[in-house]
Amino acid sequence: MQALRTAASGMSAQQLNVEVISNNIANMNTVGFKRQRAEFQDLIYQTIERAGSQSSSDGNVVPTGVQVGGGVKAGSVYRINQQGTPTMTNNPLDVAIQGKGFLQILLPSGETGYTRAGNFSTNDQGQIVTEDGYTVLPGVTVPQNITGLTIGKTGLVQVNVEGDPQPQTIGQIELANFMNEGGLESVGDNLLMETAASGPANIAAPGQPGFGTLLQNYTEASNVDSVSEITALIVAQRAYEMNSKVITTADQMLQTTSNLRS
Repeated sequence: MQALRTAASGMSAQQLNVEVISNNIANMNTVGFKRQRAEFQDLIYQTIERAGSQSSSDGNVVPTGVQVGGGVKAGSVYRINQQGTPTMTNNPLDVAIQGKGFLQILLPSGETGYTRAGNFSTNDQGQIVTEDGYTVLPGVTVPQNITGLTIGKTGLVQVNVEGDPQPQTIGQIELANFMNEGGLESVGDNLLMETAASGPANIAAPGQPGFGTLLQNYTEASNVDSVSEITALIVAQRAYEMNSKVITTADQMLQTTSNLRS
């Protein structure tokens, strides 16, 4: 009975949906996290009678035909790059991106990762790094004995040194942008990687056309909406239950058939 396989594909699809929703909820407080959404596609159809075929020698045409669907499959799980709310941290090394763009991170492999999480600190060499100690590109080293540090909207990093009234520029933070942000690959640790689907990175200073600006002393909060996620979770749960009901009904029908006596 096709209904068994069709309903089973529906249960599998809703299981994936719940897994995506649970990951969103789990990352409600993850800095720079972007929620994901599962999309589905119907499976191939079994054509019992083709629409448009002739039904008689007089040239009559079947208007609609008969097709029976085979269920559902996962089409994609895409990232929703909606702006998260800036959250004040009062850490002068923290930055939130307002608008499009990603911060660049040098990975131990030598590759470049990309992130929206701007919760930074300095290592023992004074370099601005991530929570995992990865260098923030293009590389900015903060000198010792400074009295203040400023990261401007355009990414210019300046420090105040005791005895010098003029701020000193020590580096420039740049942003990366992609033609297809949804094509970036999530690798964990708040990092994304470039793929053939995303296209190559376009690098520019914050504030350039098509690039956002930086906001010092803030980080970007997750864009997960708890109310929307709980609502979607309830809908997925009900869909799962209805598909399980179809399997139960199909099983009862098969049982009735097997109990027939000639």
